[in-house]
Amino acid sequence: MKVGFVSLGCAKNQVNCEQMIWQTYQAGYDVALDCEDCDVAVVNTCGFLQEAKEEALGEIARLVEQKRDGGLKKLIVTGCMAQRFREELSTLCPEVDGFIGVSGYEDVAQVIGQALEGQHPALFGDIHAPVPETDRVVCTSDHWAWLRIAEGCDNHCAYCVIPSIRGRFRSRPEEAILAEAQELAQAGMKELIVVAQDITRYGLDLYGQRRLAQLLQKLCQVEGIHWIRLHYLYPDEIDDELIQVIAQEPKIVKYLDIPIQHISNPVLKAMRRRGTGEEIRALFTKLREKIPGLVLRTSLIAGFPGETEADFEALCDFLLEYKLQRAGVFAYSPEAGSAAAEFPDQVDEDVKRRRVELLTDLQLRITDDYAASQVGQVLEVLCEGYDEETELYYGRSYADSPEIDGMVHFEGEEGGVAPGGFYQVRITNVYDGELIGVRQEEETE
Repeated sequence: MKVGFVSLGCAKNQVNCEQMIWQTYQAGYDVALDCEDCDVAVVNTCGFLQEAKEEALGEIARLVEQKRDGGLKKLIVTGCMAQRFREELSTLCPEVDGFIGVSGYEDVAQVIGQALEGQHPALFGDIHAPVPETDRVVCTSDHWAWLRIAEGCDNHCAYCVIPSIRGRFRSRPEEAILAEAQELAQAGMKELIVVAQDITRYGLDLYGQRRLAQLLQKLCQVEGIHWIRLHYLYPDEIDDELIQVIAQEPKIVKYLDIPIQHISNPVLKAMRRRGTGEEIRALFTKLREKIPGLVLRTSLIAGFPGETEADFEALCDFLLEYKLQRAGVFAYSPEAGSAAAEFPDQVDEDVKRRRVELLTDLQLRITDDYAASQVGQVLEVLCEGYDEETELYYGRSYADSPEIDGMVHFEGEEGGVAPGGFYQVRITNVYDGELIGVRQEEETE
């Protein structure tokens, strides 16, 4: 019996999917990372935004057709969309054979078995329960992996429904995180990406104090791990102790993903974000002073209810002044169940679209300028493979997070470069936003 998996959405979803793959394999099923020629398909969905829901429904519809054609026996839907729309999904998707919400991933094999017996299981556990400690099969890469340190969120931003889907913030015990890091290192992982909805809150619920700085120091002692990357930090929780650890630990790459969403004080207040635009500016200034070479990534929302032209211009001015090397720009989406969906002064869709286009164009110029500034520099690059078409190796520098940033393409002697190795690459050119270079002779372990 062969079970195929499809994972949609964020890094936390990917980790959940990898846990389900492990559980399914342990139960004796054959496992695949797609659903072709499979008996059972498991779709792990995202439900954060309407766009994500539509993507998930499209994937489910495709698999329903596969099921109607006789190529699939059972279809299981899991994850955030299943949790968020549990009341309507059975009607919306009558050909789905089973559901699992954001809790109960460790019981996926049981749910598959029940579906194969003709039952229609629907497992929705306690979204506030402690994070289950289960093994996983890393599917992202042979060289890097997500390291999830917490689940859920306590921030309750006005635009967001994650706390009602994923539950309150729950830290994993430090010893469990360190044990997993050791296992990942022994499996050959060279880069760990520390991830949670808000990693800066780590430890507050378990230990009564924020313990991210201490956790990072211990992770840096894990042999075999060369890079540790941090996603996502809430700006007002970044203190001097954490900054010092990031600055001094050579394994922590000088790349921070700090979603700020906006810079205008009225918009930040309406969003129910802690802190002010002035405090964000002061933080970014301090970070750049204390951490030389720092690359900053953020997320921005355009068209939030009540956002005026003056608010939008302030956001553009901020980008022009601070020139963040990386930024994701999103149009505000009024999500049912979020506070902001009921706010007055909803921004017209055409206005939102125009603002997103303007911000995106502005950020693209900033990112391109940063790429151009790297020509002539020598960067350490984690090689991820070889492109037969371009006859170039490719990989990432510290400035490039997987799946969201660009690649470094470089020449190297055949047999002298291998995926998973770190190489010194001199940047010689930029093409379509990506860096082109030549390998230097020195290799780092």
